[in-house]
Amino acid sequence: MRLPLAAAVVAVMLVSACGGPAAPPEESKGETDTGARSPNPPAASLGPAPAMRVVVSGLDHPWDLNWGPDNFLWVGEKEGKRITRVNPADGAKSVAVTIPDVAPGDGQQGLLGFAFADRAVFVAYSYGTPPAQMHGKIVKFAYDKAAGTLSNPTEVISNLPASEDHNSGRLLVGPDGKLYYSIGDQGNNQFDRACQPIRAQDLPTEAQVTAKDWSTYVGKTLRLNQDGTVPPDNPVIKGVRSHVFTYGHRNPQGLAFGPGGKLYSDEHGPKSDDEINLLKAGKNYGWPFVAGFKDSQSYQYANWSAASGCAGLDYDDYEVPPSVPRGPREVDWSAPDYTEPLKTLYTVPTGQNFQDKACGENLDLCWPSIAPSSLEYSPADRAPNPQLANALLATSLKNGSLYVLKLSQNGDWAQGDVVQLFRTRNRYRDVVVSPDRTKVYIATDSEGLAGPGSGSQSGALDNPGSVLEFTLTVPR
Repeated sequence: MRLPLAAAVVAVMLVSACGGPAAPPEESKGETDTGARSPNPPAASLGPAPAMRVVVSGLDHPWDLNWGPDNFLWVGEKEGKRITRVNPADGAKSVAVTIPDVAPGDGQQGLLGFAFADRAVFVAYSYGTPPAQMHGKIVKFAYDKAAGTLSNPTEVISNLPASEDHNSGRLLVGPDGKLYYSIGDQGNNQFDRACQPIRAQDLPTEAQVTAKDWSTYVGKTLRLNQDGTVPPDNPVIKGVRSHVFTYGHRNPQGLAFGPGGKLYSDEHGPKSDDEINLLKAGKNYGWPFVAGFKDSQSYQYANWSAASGCAGLDYDDYEVPPSVPRGPREVDWSAPDYTEPLKTLYTVPTGQNFQDKACGENLDLCWPSIAPSSLEYSPADRAPNPQLANALLATSLKNGSLYVLKLSQNGDWAQGDVVQLFRTRNRYRDVVVSPDRTKVYIATDSEGLAGPGSGSQSGALDNPGSVLEFTLTVPR
């Protein structure tokens, strides 16, 4: 379960933009403010993180982190095929469940999101043989609180789209008791999957829903009953009611419920324009025709998958050959249900240099993005520091930082600058807060590039495969 944050940080820093080392190319992203859209300046130095403690290390690619009803940290290990309980006091570990049919690998597949419900835990993971025979499923496990174990798996839904890239995979139980699950665009139309079309705009037909053909569920946020059926109050989109709650997404790895039960997501952009979205039933968030705001800055859809002789082309992330069809400019594309993001990280003007040689061989280190990998909500009640009241918390893979985005009182828009906390040379994957609201716990990736300085490069993480504890105190 996710618990609110209502304490203040020992040291914080206001930033309106931030650079820094990046995720691997398949997890690249972006951001800006809803105001002026200019190239992001270098990130300022933060200095040592306040009161950091390594709770546990040696985890096998931790991906999802929850605070359990037993007051233990529960960690889903993406490649370890298991969910592990961790005592936050001393780091002692015990395995709650191992799931043998998880399809691990060094991509974005494996054991993904999990969520607590009443006497049960729902777990999402990929299974089968990649690439063609891999799919995703959600399984319900009975939870024995006394033993700290999960057992008796019951399949909720299977044959969901899955690949080795852009699976997203965040899973929540909403305040309405429904399951909310994000599925990315599978990394199509780029790199090794350049000839696979992006289907984030495709929607299921009645016949597909009846046949349980979920192939159009890529680039979507789903809403499901706990038995896997379609809720009768789900949106009807283009005449069809399905599990689809929202569509037009690239790689939304974070979901969080905020004020009044509003649902938010964060989403990786292509090179810039990471998005913070307020998700509304039936709405279209634009991908692949729009990245960030609908402003025709720095992005225009290049449809490699539609190119004649695509299989014979060498994919290039920067130069698009004439044989690759272009989509319309963002400002020329329209859809009746299109909804813009609350905020981007970061929007940059056309002409932005995405191949800055100062970044060395890993050019994506200097892309104007943070690689948001999870999302939490910090409510207004009992938050002595107003910067953390009624705000969204997003972890960054690139910069090893926790970003705080202030919301308006009703949660309908993001306001002000971004607060950046706890910067270390790590890739931050997920975050939870202790029940007494005095500690923040962050899970880190087991491998990859990250660093504390704008444009810096590091082949070594300080705390790979770990859970870090940061102390929060009330200011005097």
